[in-house]
Amino acid sequence: MATGHNGVVESQVEPTRVVIVDDNPEFLDSARRLLEHQGVRVAGLASTNADGLRCVQELRPDVTLVDVNLGEESGFDLAEALQESDDGGPVPVILISTHAEPDLAEMIETSPAIGFLAKSALSAGAITAAISRLGHNHLK
Repeated sequence: MATGHNGVVESQVEPTRVVIVDDNPEFLDSARRLLEHQGVRVAGLASTNADGLRCVQELRPDVTLVDVNLGEESGFDLAEALQESDDGGPVPVILISTHAEPDLAEMIETSPAIGFLAKSALSAGAITAAISRLGHNHLK
């Protein structure tokens, strides 16, 4: 990030802060590197629902990326738990998966997630687009 001669950055927007919850350590590492390269700040990584919930409560990211299938656990359950958390308001969740969206459409529709991204389509731009679809509700 570039700073002016006085050290103040006024024209640049703060990077989006994300927590990624996925049970695949290789995916966590590659997603972190990809997103950070694209200007996203990966605030935390987790591999279970309990770790994900704790990580989000401690770090309060702008958005949480949650894998639909967390081994024996369900990312849908974590999305629900994050919405029911009453400390500082809900954090938007974007569900991610190697499965195509049509395969999961009904479950995605009934979840509190703000969107879905195939892991192969994960990018800073896709995250920003999902957040911006929230409109002014996210800013309140």
